[in-house]
Amino acid sequence: VQLQASGGGLVQAGGSLRLSCAASGRTFSDSVMGWFRQAAGKEREFVAAISWSGSMTYYADSVKDRFTISRDNNKNTVVLQMSSLKPEDTAVYYCAADSRRRTTYGEYEYYRRSLYDYWGPGTQVTVSS
Repeated sequence: VQLQASGGGLVQAGGSLRLSCAASGRTFSDSVMGWFRQAAGKEREFVAAISWSGSMTYYADSVKDRFTISRDNNKNTVVLQMSSLKPEDTAVYYCAADSRRRTTYGEYEYYRRSLYDYWGPGTQVTVSS
């Protein structure tokens, strides 16, 4: 199983970027998927997650109303649309996936790294001021 994130890059504050995570090796169309990020010298933190059905989404307070997570099950991908970017959004962004299928969790479980079994190598997002 592989997760490969793409779409990172350098953008000015206030700009937008679209990250994609393509999965291969198995389908994740009915598994929880999420995005985390890690800034230099900091812990990896939760950014956003989407339930297995796609009906529920979860966001860190710091990105709420600016980022949108969605999934394209036909392409076995999850997308993170980021807008109104700020310099503090600068980090390596990782996509992650739960190995379990058709499983629903309590809200706070989605924020925990321990829920996710598969991780991609990350893509750098740099926001200049």
